[in-house]
Amino acid sequence: MEKQKRQKNVKVVEKTVMVADIGKLPPQARELEEAVLGALMLEKDAFSIISDILKPESFYEETHQSIFGAIHNLAMQQKPVDVLTVVEELKRRGELETVGGAVFVAELTDKVASAAHVEYHARIIAQKYLARQLITFSSDVVNQAFDEMIDVDDLMQETESKLFEISQRNVKKDVVQINPVIKEALNNLQIAANRKDGLSGLQSGFKKLDEITSGWQNSDLVIIAARPAMGKTALVLSMARNMAVNYQFPIGLFSLEMSNVQLVNRLIVNVCQITGDKIKSGRLNEEEWTRLDSKIKDLYDAPIYVDDTPSLSIFELRTKARRLVREHGVKIIIIDYLQLMNASGMNYGSREQEVSMISRSLKGLAKELNIPIIALSQLNRGVETRQGEGKRPQLADLRESGAIEQDADIVCFIHRPEYYKITEDEHGSTLGIAEIIISKHRNGATGIVRMKFENEYALFKDEEPQYAEYTSSMNRRPAVAQESSKDMGNPF
Repeated sequence: MEKQKRQKNVKVVEKTVMVADIGKLPPQARELEEAVLGALMLEKDAFSIISDILKPESFYEETHQSIFGAIHNLAMQQKPVDVLTVVEELKRRGELETVGGAVFVAELTDKVASAAHVEYHARIIAQKYLARQLITFSSDVVNQAFDEMIDVDDLMQETESKLFEISQRNVKKDVVQINPVIKEALNNLQIAANRKDGLSGLQSGFKKLDEITSGWQNSDLVIIAARPAMGKTALVLSMARNMAVNYQFPIGLFSLEMSNVQLVNRLIVNVCQITGDKIKSGRLNEEEWTRLDSKIKDLYDAPIYVDDTPSLSIFELRTKARRLVREHGVKIIIIDYLQLMNASGMNYGSREQEVSMISRSLKGLAKELNIPIIALSQLNRGVETRQGEGKRPQLADLRESGAIEQDADIVCFIHRPEYYKITEDEHGSTLGIAEIIISKHRNGATGIVRMKFENEYALFKDEEPQYAEYTSSMNRRPAVAQESSKDMGNPF
């Protein structure tokens, strides 16, 4: 009896039973996938609404991928899309039994009453697909980060590359009704009209060049190309000095060819007009020391931000450019020079394909940041062998890729006849003269601007008397500096 009483007084303690973690399900929306497929077979115009939102791999279920692939194929061939045609297309592709037969396809139309909300449903499916991509991408990065055989810097480059690729594939800009665009265009026109110089873009500091271009325009990709020793770096450094010192425009300068110190030395030569060999050796006379002390002040606090990362990738540039615009309000980016960049993290069949991708990405970056990007470029050796016309470069001379010409809004060439022992032309002496040849100008005139070039100081400046000629696709007549201001105004 005592034993039984003791047993009755015993407290029973419940134990928590641990259930094995079954994991997380990938983001998905099966019911919405069925509703969208049903709507596509109910309404003939439904596919045009979602064609730029969804693709077969956007669907989570493989059967749904196959059915959407059949619908997509029919629509691309401009054939009717309904239950019967989709069944026949699946049968032709040998996938009908795999998806569950004709009955399963027909039942999809019972999942939805109409295609009224097909776009909204499609966007949810697209978001789920993007989430799955990011999960896969993140998992791969985590696994590689644990692998000690993989260089972390390479992993960061590849990670940024793949993330950029995902965003480019999935983010699409919506169309905009024209009214706000017209208002913005008129506002820009009014701003330009109110400016004394009549320019709508950023001044380069070179009067005749600015007259043709109306200043460097936001979202434009500008290519400045020349053979070695023509003065590409000297031109952009002269321009950077004008823009940063005279107009206080913040500038981002990416130098892939020279170190920061070398680049600043070139700037000192340019600004102080002291030869480069004296800057290197420090053998300055008293007058030059005085000139250095007085003019170097112009460079102090100048809003020039220099980066000398060698073999810069387009993905590094994108990250750094965004930061420069966000943190320092940079108005223009200069790259010296394009062929030294790479598209790390992606595989290309040829260097031409890689340069094409870099060129296309630079144009995309200019549009994204809404600032001009100036990229220097090399020319091929065809210029050296050409006879006649003073060996002036042409668009076909752009090195390694025709995509550079295609993507650029403006293509300029630097030509110095003196370099080729040509001492005179129709305008007189060519000694100390450089021609800036604007061969492509998507939104304006083309032509030639003559500048004075002082080689020992790596210095470009306006020629006196100033001269320029320019024409356009609308058969504008050539103009020279001596003509009236009316003739030399806006080329449009």
